[in-house]
Amino acid sequence: MTTLLESHSACLTHETPEGHPECAARLRAVLEALQCPEFAGLLRVEAPLAPIEAIQRVHPDRHINAVLSMVPEQGFSRVDADTAMSPGSGEAALRAAGAVIDAVDRVMAGQAENAFCAVRPPGHHAEPEKAMGFCLFNNVAIAAQHLRAEYHLKRVAVVDFDVHHGNGTQAAFWDERDLVYISTHQSPLYPGTGRMDERGAHGNILNLPLRPGAGSDMFRETVEAAVIPVLEEFQPEFLLISAGFDAHQADPLGGLGLTTADYGWVTGRLVEFARIHLDGRIVSALEGGYDLEALAEASAAHVRALMSGAA
Repeated sequence: MTTLLESHSACLTHETPEGHPECAARLRAVLEALQCPEFAGLLRVEAPLAPIEAIQRVHPDRHINAVLSMVPEQGFSRVDADTAMSPGSGEAALRAAGAVIDAVDRVMAGQAENAFCAVRPPGHHAEPEKAMGFCLFNNVAIAAQHLRAEYHLKRVAVVDFDVHHGNGTQAAFWDERDLVYISTHQSPLYPGTGRMDERGAHGNILNLPLRPGAGSDMFRETVEAAVIPVLEEFQPEFLLISAGFDAHQADPLGGLGLTTADYGWVTGRLVEFARIHLDGRIVSALEGGYDLEALAEASAAHVRALMSGAA
């Protein structure tokens, strides 16, 4: 078995204004890091466009139409103060969601044991009816509903270790008894959600806010004491990861103080869980990470750990 790397050049055509942290250079840095010889064994696939019916399982038509209608013919349009769109943004968003859907299909078909989707725009801030926080469509939530609809899986989990809370995934999962969302994130920090008492309608949300500067030891203790036990109790049939690398100590938008080694470690723990409990089935999607060198190094550590699980 192998690890799948799913991406598409269209994700580079989602341009943002000069100086914007969520820029095409992020994805270029990740893809360049994954060109090293140690990653030659990756199964590399170009992402298809997401079927609209798959996006509709999370986002209503009015939201999809509103987002796609805002794609400008030239220059930029603004979804909000933080979230910009360019002429290439519509296809990029459809490719980003399509990558995660296709990766799920390939893992379920046994073509790969696990996958990393190197895509943008990111997704975890996109609520069912609101694009925000650099995000247009919620890639991992769409993948979770795809697993339920197409493969009739009953229990799907998302682990999100981005420095920012994934309010969009939480909102999409709130009323879903059999979809679990687990988030480690810095608090206080944008978007202001993610308190421990935000539990979901069925107790299916686990927020694990960490104080600024919490560092490696607190992060690892939290994963061992809370994330892994909740996964073991829930017993998901598939694991999705919102892989944000902006909790890195070098990142300009966060302040948790994690290291590159922490990303390899947490991925390894999730791979170990998946190998024991769900035949290794993991699909990971890129979220944040805004220092290019740290993002490249952390992404490489993440993929290296995925590959070790698929060996």
